Amino acid sequence: PAGDSGGGATESGRIGGCYEFKENNMLSSNYWEKAAAFHGHTCPGLAIGFKAVEGAIAELGLDDTQLPAIDEELVCVTENDACCVDAIQCLLGCTYGKANLIPRLRGKMAFTFFVRDENGSAAKAIRLFLKSEACEGMSRDEYQNYLLNTPYTELFEVLEPRVALPEPARHFASEHCSVCGEYTAEYGLRLQDCKPVCLDCYSAYEREGF
Repeated sequence: PAGDSGGGATESGRIGGCYEFKENNMLSSNYWEKAAAFHGHTCPGLAIGFKAVEGAIAELGLDDTQLPAIDEELVCVTENDACCVDAIQCLLGCTYGKANLIPRLRGKMAFTFFVRDENGSAAKAIRLFLKSEACEGMSRDEYQNYLLNTPYTELFEVLEPRVALPEPARHFASEHCSVCGEYTAEYGLRLQDCKPVCLDCYSAYEREGF
């Protein structure tokens, strides 16, 4: 299930712990160890993200030597917030702070990747959806190794995106909340008694039908 990606550390999952990495993988073990160092441990969830990275590189024609992304030229819309997302952040450079990692939480092991052209439009895009997990009867380490050493094409369905490319990050004007006084970007403000208030201070009008 998407809500349980096999995350969390075990003794064998500590950095440098037990894993099997075959040489026929698209990315070398150096990339896996880099992702594990970023995440803090190895686990099946991180392996899912690692293989999603391989799929994005292959399907979008990316050059792994030019990664991670510098800015918003590469965008990921993730449908979960599990361990796998850390591999995407670390190796592809899709991060929340750079505004090219967009959470669209649906509880699914699915990731949509966009390559943005010089005009800001989507030049290429794919959605990767993890197929039914074949973890039944496997130990945690066995499942992790299965994921690491199985081609991404056998792990994921490669699909057309369900969402459009999100717009690039914008700069917003800010104003003081009239209740708490904290400076707040305009997208986080509402009008209340004809005064700007932040979302934490706003008393929402929640009658049925509105």
